[in-house]
Amino acid sequence: MATPPFHLAFPVDDLAAARSFYGGVLGCAEGRSSDEWIDFDFHGHQIVAHLAPGAAGDSASNPVDGHGVPVPHFGLVLDMLAWEALAERLKDAGTTFVIEPTVRFKGETGEQATMFFRDPSGNAIEMKAFADPDQLFTK
Repeated sequence: MATPPFHLAFPVDDLAAARSFYGGVLGCAEGRSSDEWIDFDFHGHQIVAHLAPGAAGDSASNPVDGHGVPVPHFGLVLDMLAWEALAERLKDAGTTFVIEPTVRFKGETGEQATMFFRDPSGNAIEMKAFADPDQLFTK
């Protein structure tokens, strides 16, 4: 069975800035929209930026492999080539990273490339790729 697409609705302060970031920087095709929200195709998943000024951002962080990981956050697990291309695209766009593109758990089960950055409203996004994709849920 194919993996069903997920749906995520999240707050943003400014729809024009969200449109520029998700559509322009991340390359997400835009779906339906209104004056209050915008649907984006996030690699086959539906994410919806809802206008809710002041509601975005994280409220905590947890230590993972020596970094403070923002909570909450969302993102995708990409293949390594797509992850590397996105890292370059984000760098070229002048993105400020919360956690620079890096490899965590190197040489261990679950070795993964990861990066954290924020959208213009402060929502934290993690994009990652596994050295061995079959280890996604390996303990």
